[in-house]
Amino acid sequence: MPGWNFADTWEAVAQSIPDAPALIHGEKRVTWSEFDQRSNGIARALLDLGVEKQDKVAQYLYNCGEYLESMFGIYKAGLVPVNTNYRYADDELLYLWDNADAVAVVFHGTFSERIEVLRNKLPKIKGWVWVDDDSGPCPEWAIPYGDAAKSGTAEAVRGPWGRDGDDLYMLYTGGTTGMPKGVMWRQDDVFSSLNGSSLTIRFPDEPDYDAVRSMVTAPGLVAIPACPLMHGTGALTSFGILDTGGCIVTLTKRNFDPEEMLEAIETNKVNATAIVGDAFAKPLLRTLEANPGRWDISSLIAIISSGVMWSEETKQGLLKQHPTMLLADQFSSSEALGMGSSISSAGGAAKTAKFRLGDNAVLIDDDGNKIEPGHGVQGRVAVKGRTPVGYYKDPEKSARTFLVIDGERYSVPGDYATVEADGTLSLLGRGSVCINTGGEKVFPEEVEEIL
Repeated sequence: MPGWNFADTWEAVAQSIPDAPALIHGEKRVTWSEFDQRSNGIARALLDLGVEKQDKVAQYLYNCGEYLESMFGIYKAGLVPVNTNYRYADDELLYLWDNADAVAVVFHGTFSERIEVLRNKLPKIKGWVWVDDDSGPCPEWAIPYGDAAKSGTAEAVRGPWGRDGDDLYMLYTGGTTGMPKGVMWRQDDVFSSLNGSSLTIRFPDEPDYDAVRSMVTAPGLVAIPACPLMHGTGALTSFGILDTGGCIVTLTKRNFDPEEMLEAIETNKVNATAIVGDAFAKPLLRTLEANPGRWDISSLIAIISSGVMWSEETKQGLLKQHPTMLLADQFSSSEALGMGSSISSAGGAAKTAKFRLGDNAVLIDDDGNKIEPGHGVQGRVAVKGRTPVGYYKDPEKSARTFLVIDGERYSVPGDYATVEADGTLSLLGRGSVCINTGGEKVFPEEVEEIL
């Protein structure tokens, strides 16, 4: 059905600001016109494999420009990107790609030996696309990514089935129990959830690519997804930036290096960065404190975090380093966007695990009844509105997570919290990892917060 589509949006941006930067990885810079043309080459290479509408293409990559470039190509061809955790062992990779019905895999060369062992066990996969990372030659069974990208032209590539808002973005989540599950998001729902959350442009609610061309007339924000693009935090932040004509800077090292990040912020005048809580924020703060005045981070408008606890003391420390920026702590999951948020500024850092309940979020008990704010009762956070279609090939888990409450569909990932009368949400943790000890329920996040 009609709706916003990322490929159509990014093509419109490329037409409007062809010479503006779209991707930066170390010394390599790709303009919007190059981003568009190279992605056309990838789309054509995938279509030449004999794929069908909404077939799945796995991305087995570290952060790099090719990650977003290949995703653009996947979207252009009317196919579905499937994120792959590069830390997975053989059995997990086999399960993921088989469960996703992947027909192609775009992979970094460093994974060639592992794939060599696995590929005969994956008969559904029609093609392997090799991304050169100086780890060795392209295997004879793979398609060189660079050759495919260079073959692209300015002419847009589409599958014979076209594109629309129902085309999927597939986000596999390891969750907290069981094997990974593929969360199916309609592109229109993801786009609409991000629309307006950008620091610059809000597009019309209904798809209007002429509006994109008329509204995006200059380069947008520059952002670093410091966290992996294979996770929702990094990917969705990047989508929002690209939608509005921005530029994504990816770090070259494969382990987080705060010095590299700070140098990239200064060199590229980065405006926003996405991290995952204290795991990134604490080493970043320690590095800044150990090197006073070494890096100019005045271009930063915001640091955005989601997925892991971000402590109040770390936020306060970062704001001392750069008092005018905002720290946005987003309470979301692969299955639910907008459960809650917390904004810290020089005027005060939000308490650890304290959020404002999202506009479309409520608290429910285990029977699915809404809990009124201020009652002090623990419940699960539920979000209505733009929610996923469900889990791929798993109607049973879908039925447990996506509930109809008072005639409206809600996503209920299983995060427990309490809500005060003023809408302040105190996050307890994911119910599936709750510890029962001595007849009491203890959430690991509670222990983390105290520590």
